[in-house]
Amino acid sequence: MASRLALAAAVGGVLSGLVLFPGTTATAAPAHRPAGPNHVLLPGHLILSRTVYTAGTDTIVPGVTQLPPGCTTDCVTAVADGGYPEVFNNESVDGSFGVTSPILLDTVTPSGHTMRTLDVPSGTNGDHLVSSFSSKSELGLNLSTDASALTFMGYVAPVGAIDVSNSNTPGVVDPTNPVSASYYRAVAELHGNGSLSYTETNAYSGNNGRAAILDSADDKLFMSGNAGNGGSPEPVGVIAGAGAQITTSSTLPESQQQVGQPTPVGGFSITELGDKADKVGKDTNFRGLTVHDNVVYLTKGSGGNGVNTVYFIDTTGKACPSGVGLPAPGAALPTSAVSYNPATLQATGLPENICVLKGFPTATKSTTSFPFGVWFANDTTMYVADEGSGSNTYDPATGTYTDAAAQTGAGLQKWVLSDGSWKLAYTIQNGLDLGTPYAVSGYPTGDNSVTGLPWAPATDGLRNLTGEVNPDGTVSLWAVTSTVSGATDEGADPNRLVRVTDHLDATSAAGDTFQTLRTARSGEALRGIVYVPGN
Repeated sequence: MASRLALAAAVGGVLSGLVLFPGTTATAAPAHRPAGPNHVLLPGHLILSRTVYTAGTDTIVPGVTQLPPGCTTDCVTAVADGGYPEVFNNESVDGSFGVTSPILLDTVTPSGHTMRTLDVPSGTNGDHLVSSFSSKSELGLNLSTDASALTFMGYVAPVGAIDVSNSNTPGVVDPTNPVSASYYRAVAELHGNGSLSYTETNAYSGNNGRAAILDSADDKLFMSGNAGNGGSPEPVGVIAGAGAQITTSSTLPESQQQVGQPTPVGGFSITELGDKADKVGKDTNFRGLTVHDNVVYLTKGSGGNGVNTVYFIDTTGKACPSGVGLPAPGAALPTSAVSYNPATLQATGLPENICVLKGFPTATKSTTSFPFGVWFANDTTMYVADEGSGSNTYDPATGTYTDAAAQTGAGLQKWVLSDGSWKLAYTIQNGLDLGTPYAVSGYPTGDNSVTGLPWAPATDGLRNLTGEVNPDGTVSLWAVTSTVSGATDEGADPNRLVRVTDHLDATSAAGDTFQTLRTARSGEALRGIVYVPGN
């Protein structure tokens, strides 16, 4: 049963059935004390993570507020106030711009009806966690390997704080980072009894943690994310704190934790593929994370370095001598961090034990491959969510984002393992209406004066993903969309939750059509999605 539920966790995650009645808030401490009678398991339902922008208009004053906060050199002045969505036009002058916001978890029926909502504690009086609006890669959800807990990542910071997603962590400070503030990143574990516990980390300094999975057997947390927001060469702690991480789960309140240096669980360099080395530590800008059959899988779909593809951690040291391969049968999950020499890390990077999954792209700086979520239907069938290129080229004559509409790889890819390699069977796009703008109630109409493009968003592809194999041989899949628009930061766009049904043995996408289950409201962004298996 544990492997079955972990399989359903995939990237985009899983909550082990924990839900609340409307308006209920989970307790944060002590770490494993039941939070009350209103916590029930709902097998056969979805869990959706989302965030809502809550800062006030007057929190930022155009022409007055200096960005980033606390800057002493290279300061800029805000061009927009704190009102949504115009506030994110400040990214046009501050590349680190973001505003922290609360995390919410919805219990949703397979048809998209919201049953209950859990508000993750965000007040700073006690344990708390927030997300960064508009960091689109955050709040992936995953079940632990025994399906007893849900895990996701955020920041130990107040709501409404600016530029937290590019801040340093307290134990890894990059003096060249233009954001001077420091905040721990943390993994939240939501337990079946309704309690929340948190594990702080110094990983992902200068950037963000995206997802986490708890290995219940060993009490270890696997994490994926990115690090660095300063100059070169990056500090040792930034390089060591990027990509794939492992740490021991904590049961202590946040205020009592002694947080050490980052503990990387693996590294990858494009030199493994015979390519010329690029910036150390940037080949592991990982987003997606899942565990299947005792193997940790990761995805990379953005950034100017490395290969946008699907990866796995090789714990045998034998699966991919040339950087590409398949997991060795019977391989064990990682249990400890890799060893490295701090004196040489800036030159050589981390030990290279992460591999490209055989059959997936190996080209550097791809303009057609943008994998994010991964979900295994079985050992030989994998679905990959491709979020699209992010190009917002717009044709006013047709009213469409032409690059988004023309993509052939964006959407839901079905991959099949055959003859010792993964092969792309087909890509499901019908019903996503790629590149076609849609209306959102309360959202601005017309054009954004900063970009000169329409505010209205359009679907560009898919990010987080989950699914379930049905008794009749069909597969139900749910995903959260990515967008393009005229917003300065498209991560702030109201996006969508969609569903599609595929036949497991199908060889084409004929008849597969996405249905939109939910469109985010103005000021809301949908992030992670998971199906809770069971009757």
